[in-house]
Amino acid sequence: MFENILANISKVVSLTGEEEELLTSQLICRQIPRKTVLLRAGEICQFEGYIQKGCVRVYCMDEGGNEVTIIFAVEDWWISDIASFQYQVPSALYMETLEDSEIYMLTPEKKEKLLQAVPLFERLFRMLVQRRLSTLQERLVDTITKSAADRYVEFVAKYPTIINRVPQYYIASYLGVSPEFVSKIRTRLAKQGKHLSEE
Repeated sequence: MFENILANISKVVSLTGEEEELLTSQLICRQIPRKTVLLRAGEICQFEGYIQKGCVRVYCMDEGGNEVTIIFAVEDWWISDIASFQYQVPSALYMETLEDSEIYMLTPEKKEKLLQAVPLFERLFRMLVQRRLSTLQERLVDTITKSAADRYVEFVAKYPTIINRVPQYYIASYLGVSPEFVSKIRTRLAKQGKHLSEE
């Protein structure tokens, strides 16, 4: 049941059998239907979650009331609003499942229990935060320095499974362009022989 999350963690730290049991005993396993809102702006994020199965979209709203997708998270990814969870302040983000999902969650209290019991968990969660921040920094740099077409090509290359699981208008929102522009990019790439089919 916990093979995937323990394998994910083993890439960062080596836990003893006893430490693994302590960790898994604190996880809350939730079966969540698609189109469920996990977090709304203004709420305080009460979880760090590992996606065992499914797809989650994290987004915010711009001044015009339009949704701006920040990340898509699928199997073997961790999700949370780091600042809201850590400091218990209102979030500016929304999180929604795009598919039926299974997510292992830690509450602030259960995470604190782990940190108090096993100092090694401090390193684990620090490394997870660094990984998330690195991903977001890379996305920010790409948004500033690359064309929409290049960002689309890179998105497909980095996340080949997501492209088949997420509606085109969400991908457009992630790239900061219109759905029509994404269609044009796909058509142009198809003519160049670079298109990855959605079939």
